[in-house]
Amino acid sequence: MAAATRSRSRTPATMAGAATLMLALATACSSGADGATTGEGSAAAQPRSGGTLRLAVEKEPECLDPHQSPTESARALTRPILDSLVHQDAQGAIGPWLATRWEVSPDRLTYTFDLRQGVTFTDGERFDAQAVVANLDHVVAPETKSLLAGSLLAAYRSAKAVGPSTVEVRLKRPDSGFLAALALPNLGIQSPPTLKGSPSALCAKIVGTGPFRSDTGLVPQKGIDYVRNPSYDWAPEPRRGPARLERIEVKVVPDNAARLGALTSGQVDAVTGLSPTSLNTLKSTPGFTLHSTPFPGINYSYWPNTASGPLSDVNVRKALRTGIDWAQIVKNVYFGVYEGAQGVLSSGTPGYDGSLAPAYAHDPAEAERLLDQAGWTGRDAAGYRTKNGKRLTLRHMWSDGSVANLATQIQSAAKGLGVELVEENLDGGTFVKRLLDGDYELIDTSFSAPGPDVLRVLFGADNIPTPKRGISNNMARYDNPEVEAGFRRALGAENQAEQHRAYAEVQKRITEDAAVLPIYSPLSTVTVREGVREVGFNADGTPDLYGAWLAS
Repeated sequence: MAAATRSRSRTPATMAGAATLMLALATACSSGADGATTGEGSAAAQPRSGGTLRLAVEKEPECLDPHQSPTESARALTRPILDSLVHQDAQGAIGPWLATRWEVSPDRLTYTFDLRQGVTFTDGERFDAQAVVANLDHVVAPETKSLLAGSLLAAYRSAKAVGPSTVEVRLKRPDSGFLAALALPNLGIQSPPTLKGSPSALCAKIVGTGPFRSDTGLVPQKGIDYVRNPSYDWAPEPRRGPARLERIEVKVVPDNAARLGALTSGQVDAVTGLSPTSLNTLKSTPGFTLHSTPFPGINYSYWPNTASGPLSDVNVRKALRTGIDWAQIVKNVYFGVYEGAQGVLSSGTPGYDGSLAPAYAHDPAEAERLLDQAGWTGRDAAGYRTKNGKRLTLRHMWSDGSVANLATQIQSAAKGLGVELVEENLDGGTFVKRLLDGDYELIDTSFSAPGPDVLRVLFGADNIPTPKRGISNNMARYDNPEVEAGFRRALGAENQAEQHRAYAEVQKRITEDAAVLPIYSPLSTVTVREGVREVGFNADGTPDLYGAWLAS
């Protein structure tokens, strides 16, 4: 199963609207590694070793440990520290990393990995088969309380070292997404002695085999510092050797204006997630470059409660999807630079089915017909539709002020259909309680993931949040036996083509059920000052600074 987090990720507990990003500065850009876009001129000089990159980010994870945390911010901040058994590129291809080769049994229930030798953790511990066993067992241990990584290993039965550098992993059932899951930081390999510590200790500091180490770990509301691992020599091909940067200093700066000011005043060298207004400011300011790549995975979307309330009627869901001009709203709010969504998955995600795009076309007449068919034929004094004297009211709950402009425009468009959207900006505790109770009609989020397995995370019946189950990711509370059967077919697929066919059927059924209302495809951005070179992106859209260097 692929990992999923919101672009500028959030757990459901802190779920809110989309980050407002813009491509206005992406002129003079060229294709970078793994399909990312990077600023032109990054190869104009020979790479230099050394120096400190100062980076300001907009968000920090509540917990650094990706075995526990499901957030994109945790993945982004731990990737410099943690390596994975295998590597996945932007096209979905899996290659060696800490594992040099692997074999899969004919029944696809046993994976045998040969591990790279001579690898050490930055605390001096040796990487070996026992380390892999310790990490996989740690992820699924109940005391870890994993919010995502555990679900990535839903098929995991056991692991054992069959030699110093050979590990055998057994599954309960075939899982075509198993290797892709191993490629994510959420299943990154940590030093075994540290895993014996408390979960709270790991939330602050982790130790891996990666190109950097962090001696101080994550300091809440401040950030995290990294120091180069001079022994590093096992990056995925074609890269080799230690990182070029000597240090990276990451500051958490939630305020957009403060991040912009820090960059333009020279206090930092790079920032993530600037607003459209800030990017417009930099557009006319010499000396800055935007690096960007589309986030793969699930588009930024509104998630209807399909289990109860007015949106349990598929005709009402379809009416919202077709009656609101989502594409025009995206142009209005994001200056025409975001791509409007036309499917469950973003168009750059491996396995995306573009043939379903017509189902997402704007057709207000069809929306009126659907609402009439659903029985909402009356009108009250305010012009809202009614049924049996009750107004068609939908509560949209969120907890991040950045969605306000977008939400207001959607609210206005819904009113034109005779649908009242009530915007509820909630504190985190209230948000979680109502999420678990199913006490809402709409929630908004997006999830980044490098493949279609994310569909199981967002639409699997086992992932519906409840008081007993706790926070989980099926916010649409969607439970369709046909889709569950499609997931099983995808899990049992023997190759990527077969897997994608199964997920194409899943996308078709989700679209027929209007189980999600896609709005736009998010971007991952890093804006840098002149002299910062070769910023890249990982397959999940998070920044990759392993190859970055400072020309000045």
